[in-house]
Amino acid sequence: MIQLSRHVRFGLIALGLATLSAGCATQPEPPFKTQPYQWQNVEIVGGGFVPGIIFNSTEKDLIYARTDIGGAYRWDKTTNRWIQLLNWVGAEDWGLSGVDSLATDPVDPNRVYLAAGTYTNDWDPNNGAILRSSDRGQTWQKTDLPFKVGGNMPGRGMGERLAIDPNKNSTLYFGARSGNGLWRSTDYGVTWKKVDSFTHPGNYIPVPGDAYQGDKVGVVWITFDPKSNKAGVGSQRIYVGVADKDQSIYQSTNGGVTWSAVAGQPTGFLPHHGELDSEGNLYITYSDGAGPYDGGKGDVWTYNPTKNEWTNISPVPSSNKDLYFGYGGLALDRQKPGTLMVAALNSWWPDTVLFRSTDYGKTWSRIWDWGDYPNLNTRFNMDSSGAPWLNFGRETPNLPEPLVKVGWMVNDLEIDPFDSNRMMYGTGATLFGTNNLTNWDKNEKIDLKVMVQGIEETAVLDLVSPPTGAHLHSALGDIAGFRHDDLGKVPQKMAAQPVGGSQTSLDFAAQKPELMVRVGNGGSPEKSFAYSTDGGLSWTIGKTGPAGTTGGGSVALSAQGNTVLWAPSGNNPRVSYSTDKGDSWTPSKGLPEGATRIVSDRVNDKTFYAVVDNGLYVSTDGGVTFSLKAQNGLPADLKATDLQTVPDKQGDLWVAAGKDGLYHSLDAGKTFQKLNGIDLANVIGFGKAAPNQSQMSIYLTGKIKGQQGFFRSDDGGKNWVRINDDLHQFGSTNTTITGDPRVYGRVYIGTNGYGIVYGDIK
Repeated sequence: MIQLSRHVRFGLIALGLATLSAGCATQPEPPFKTQPYQWQNVEIVGGGFVPGIIFNSTEKDLIYARTDIGGAYRWDKTTNRWIQLLNWVGAEDWGLSGVDSLATDPVDPNRVYLAAGTYTNDWDPNNGAILRSSDRGQTWQKTDLPFKVGGNMPGRGMGERLAIDPNKNSTLYFGARSGNGLWRSTDYGVTWKKVDSFTHPGNYIPVPGDAYQGDKVGVVWITFDPKSNKAGVGSQRIYVGVADKDQSIYQSTNGGVTWSAVAGQPTGFLPHHGELDSEGNLYITYSDGAGPYDGGKGDVWTYNPTKNEWTNISPVPSSNKDLYFGYGGLALDRQKPGTLMVAALNSWWPDTVLFRSTDYGKTWSRIWDWGDYPNLNTRFNMDSSGAPWLNFGRETPNLPEPLVKVGWMVNDLEIDPFDSNRMMYGTGATLFGTNNLTNWDKNEKIDLKVMVQGIEETAVLDLVSPPTGAHLHSALGDIAGFRHDDLGKVPQKMAAQPVGGSQTSLDFAAQKPELMVRVGNGGSPEKSFAYSTDGGLSWTIGKTGPAGTTGGGSVALSAQGNTVLWAPSGNNPRVSYSTDKGDSWTPSKGLPEGATRIVSDRVNDKTFYAVVDNGLYVSTDGGVTFSLKAQNGLPADLKATDLQTVPDKQGDLWVAAGKDGLYHSLDAGKTFQKLNGIDLANVIGFGKAAPNQSQMSIYLTGKIKGQQGFFRSDDGGKNWVRINDDLHQFGSTNTTITGDPRVYGRVYIGTNGYGIVYGDIK
């Protein structure tokens, strides 16, 4: 997932300790009140890429999963759900939400480690870190690294980059990106030092010069040979995979003192995973790209170190002219030597392919084969009831594509080391698995089902809570959005109109809330806008859109629903209005280019507001024309992050201006007053008034008097209460927030990777 959030290094060879637990250091008592809240996720189940699933090799049912932007999880065997371990990550260190690797200790299963950091470019201002826990992720300590870590960068499904020596668990290795090489810790991850004798940091760059894909993928996995020494001494043979198409597999036979390229190794591809079987043979999946999106060729190889012999065991070798995918996920059955599985990294059409062998890769069978076109012969039954929206709005299959796919971007595939029947694998939107895998070997179908319950990894782009109908509607990155009729139940279907991909904004008519609009990244004007007349139960695509439109941008619906105002993204499209539900659009006059923050007055059907860097613009004729209002209290260079109007008051307008603070107007923008004590105002929303109060409660994410957090005011912004605590911060929360107009104290917050979280007063 590449949804972006808006929004220390020690610099010496040996890196020291910084402490951070899911309870951080004691803070001085804040200069405002606090109130306990109960926080939980709105149930969606999945939604993002799961690039890593890690089973502990010595304790049954101890399983972890890592995500690219949404933290890390531990499996709860009593509930069959995943538990988020990084809810404590806050807005100022949001980059720790991206997890590039995870290691669980085979000697002391209480220990778990994360390589955390989201981007290696300047999108993330902070360096990465190694997080370590001695209580299975309940609390954490942190060691800052002198470079960045890329949990959401190309190659994030390769790995694992973090590895623990099974013969001496105080020793860990970490493979870095950006040419930073191989690093080692000998004190349980407290301090780290670069392995100077390892001089092969990897030279592969997916797209040189590109802002996102222009960095070296680096050292991608480390594998210890547990039979190369005895417990307590340290493994002598260590394999390292590097993103380099010329020489990619290196080994040490003296405990990491010296390193050399393994002789005779294949070239031309990148090694995604490398695992040793019980007999000491090394299995490697290769692809010609770093993934998770690319890859058109690849191979699977095994290496016998005793014979110094390499063997190509590819299900479909790269020499086959019909091959159109590389290989990603790799799983060995620890109960049955010679049984293994690999996954096509990107077989987009008609579906991904999982391969299985029970004879060391000599022969393979597929999870599906071609039947009489367009039909497929499958070895599985698919149960997607755990996340019924995985059909992405389709009601019938588009043969030969199935209604719900086996997956895509399958960069990790794991068989439970204690149970040959349990297998899990991650996709671009969920995590599937089975508990009867060995049926495959009996020519019986396996039962695939959603196993992602508890993982909520969506990038939330907009939320609204109308006064009638469903309490919440969402616009989400990659998976469209939903009408949430029950916050504790998975929606049956997504709002697949206008598109089933990313939807960026939605709104309802404040006086007729059954009327709704939403926009998304449809790629063309006619596929980017939709409206509903039944409170989001059904949606109809508009017939066209403003010229140049290729994406959603932001949308506003007038108070009575008579006019839609749309600020689309694309090739210089103009802010435009429609009075016929998107059948035709007319550019608004008076707004400069770049106006993207637009809202309607929630009482006056003819009034809209827009914020541009030079100030506030107002239309009183239904969006036909806009005029610039005098600043009268707003900053001269307005860098607003949010613009909202109070649902039940005409002309009651709020501007969250980031570091410039929070501004309020009671006269439709003629004058503004800056609120005191607001250091940072990200997003603002409104909910039901407190008992004995006449004005709606206000909700804010930002910083007040030096304290980062979520805040509520029941008296128009005069006094604020912090409603979250240091254990409930959820990374980046600067996209959207709204209160519930029917439940006092309830607030919905959009995150970039932790899903939709909502809080109620305890």
